[in-house]
Amino acid sequence: MRVPGAEHAETACLPDLTTAGLLTAAPGRYTDQPDWVSLHAPGTTNPTGVPGLQVDGYFPDTSTFNTTHGWSHDSQFVLRIPDDWNGGLVVAGAPGTRKQYSSDFLISDFVLAQGFAYAATDKGNNSNDFYRDGEQPGDAVAEWHQRVSQLAVAAKGALRERFGHRPTRTYMAGISNGGYLVRWQLENRPDLFDGGVDWEGTLFTPDGPDLFSYLPTAVRYSLGLADAEDMYAAGFARGSEALWPYHQSIYWGLTQKVYRAEFDPGYDPTCPGASAGATLPELVAPCPSDAAYDSAFADPDRPVHDALARISLTGAIKRPLLTLHGTLDTLLPISTDSDVYAQMIAERHRDRLHRYYRIEGGNHVDSLMALDPQQLRPMLPCFRTAFDALVGWVETGQQPPASTTVPRPPGNGATDPALLNSCSLG
Repeated sequence: MRVPGAEHAETACLPDLTTAGLLTAAPGRYTDQPDWVSLHAPGTTNPTGVPGLQVDGYFPDTSTFNTTHGWSHDSQFVLRIPDDWNGGLVVAGAPGTRKQYSSDFLISDFVLAQGFAYAATDKGNNSNDFYRDGEQPGDAVAEWHQRVSQLAVAAKGALRERFGHRPTRTYMAGISNGGYLVRWQLENRPDLFDGGVDWEGTLFTPDGPDLFSYLPTAVRYSLGLADAEDMYAAGFARGSEALWPYHQSIYWGLTQKVYRAEFDPGYDPTCPGASAGATLPELVAPCPSDAAYDSAFADPDRPVHDALARISLTGAIKRPLLTLHGTLDTLLPISTDSDVYAQMIAERHRDRLHRYYRIEGGNHVDSLMALDPQQLRPMLPCFRTAFDALVGWVETGQQPPASTTVPRPPGNGATDPALLNSCSLG
């Protein structure tokens, strides 16, 4: 099967395109379990048994962070087409610094079972050294947008060549950085998409709030230079304390240093330097200089503001968007992220195109349910409900539930089947 613009593509006819089938048929060949297994809660039930075609390949690129399939070539993608295609397409960009298979369990399985084709990209650079791609600050993130748009165009062209017509509807969905890409595409490329679901998308703005407004406080907390009251003042939610040790050991220091290196490499060129780290302790160790970065970020003359302006969001969405965000998110606190983005949309008078669901007890990663099972709840079931609501809104005009804070039902978030596999937004 030809994918327009692809430098390389390999097609396989498979008995089951879902993760369960792909792992059984050829472990490691058609999906990458280590890249997605930490994103969902154990006990989550996913659909299976969707036969169809899978195309793996890559577009022309000069960076080589992605070694999947031994290709050592970025801008890798996957395109899946169920035999019982419903005429629609769902496009996703990878969350975090992950690769093209990272949303397979969260998004691909669900939409394939409904008959949608599914396409995902590694965003053109990945790994924790992604900031080394490009020549100017912000180049690596700017490429993410290009690669999502490129894949959407190519996937539509591939489907047209196979079936004689383009998709009748094209949606975008994503989590974290993938959610940010949904927001950006609906603001800037409405010609490519009919709507999207933004699952806790990252907020980038030229002058904040954004990662650099609150992560330096988390770095200070990790170094023993800040206390809980400082964390609350920075935007971290009361009630999220059980999640802090995990985020301190995995996320905060690493996220602050690599994104600061992407947008403001001149602040401390010695850290992280040529690599964010080769071992886990090296990767998660914060740069001590980042403990003061919020003060540096407040300087309007620092070049970081111009770099962020290139890729920032405005709120001017032009297609229907459903946003969901957990109230206990401890990587992208809701008060400094989606609460702000919802207000940005309203200020642009685009709130008629937007629904915003604050999920009580949701956090950034569903796999952490066991850390506080009486307060936490998985977000994935709410994403599924939101996606169905988007489709109904776009295709039949059925209005989604009004924006609201979705209360957490009682139960154990790690073991209760109702919490693991269902969510009502209304």
